[in-house]
Amino acid sequence: MASVTRDGREWSPEYLVSIDPEKCIGCGRCYKVCGRDVMTLKGLNEDGEMIELDDDDDEVEKKIMVMTDIGACIGCGACARVCPTNCQIHAIVA
Repeated sequence: MASVTRDGREWSPEYLVSIDPEKCIGCGRCYKVCGRDVMTLKGLNEDGEMIELDDDDDEVEKKIMVMTDIGACIGCGACARVCPTNCQIHAIVA
């Protein structure tokens, strides 16, 4: 699905389709550049179960970004440009 930029150049959005929890370090850089609330920070406990973050982070073994509203992604790629671990997978969606 090709679109055009403001000045008429062809551009194909590449939408965020997943985040690899093994690679993600939970730094939050992607969250900070995304103005669309596509993702949020969650915690993983020692059993590998996803948990909400709160003031008591004693149960959290690792923090990771997870997708919360996949439909809000506009395919701008800002999150991929700031990710230090290349943990995101983007695709052109027809």
